[in-house]
Amino acid sequence: MANPVTTRPRLVEGARASRTSIALKLLMAISGLIFVGFVLGHMYGNLKAFSGHDAFNEYAHHLRELGEPMLPHEGFLWIMRAGLVIALVVHVACAIELARRARKARPVKYVVKKHTGAIPASRLMRWGGLAIFLFIVWHLINFTIGKVNPQGGPTDDPYNLLVDSFDVWWITLIYLAAMAMLGAHLHHGVWSALQTLGYTGTATSRARAKTIAFAIAILIAGGFSLVPIAVMTGIID
Repeated sequence: MANPVTTRPRLVEGARASRTSIALKLLMAISGLIFVGFVLGHMYGNLKAFSGHDAFNEYAHHLRELGEPMLPHEGFLWIMRAGLVIALVVHVACAIELARRARKARPVKYVVKKHTGAIPASRLMRWGGLAIFLFIVWHLINFTIGKVNPQGGPTDDPYNLLVDSFDVWWITLIYLAAMAMLGAHLHHGVWSALQTLGYTGTATSRARAKTIAFAIAILIAGGFSLVPIAVMTGIID
């Protein structure tokens, strides 16, 4: 018979751990949805390239002046970047801690692995997340922080920098591969966020959540892929 003196503290400890895990999942879901909102806005800006040189550059210039005179030049961009960095730290830290807790709860791996019926993209989440992070670093060096023109052209013209970059086949290939990974990550991530936020309580809502997750993944990955494909095919030049 279990000793009630030792059993109760274990139950209390387990309840606290469960509440902490729920809080971590909520933070991960909210920070993930912040990124979804950002990439939707970023995709909209990228698609401005179809409107031509002047429209794209005007949009890029407007972002730098947003909030003036209350904010300094590029103040809005730096506030947004700081918010994204905080969200990224929270998202990654929560993912690492939840993975650590999952390993601790199951220290011995199953002898026979069983298919759980989870969304297939879930198997790519860990390595896909790392790949997306590395791509973001490279992307910032290419277009934002370093502004490296692979063809040696000017870097102070956003439209020409974009076209010169995607005119290089291997850069476009890396970009498209990253968008495929982003789509897979979003597919499972949006589904998990909706599940954590309680929108998958019934069979109907689960089906709707899966549809929403798939639609968002296709919309964002496809939308981002249109510009490099258009540059490579000469639609944008």
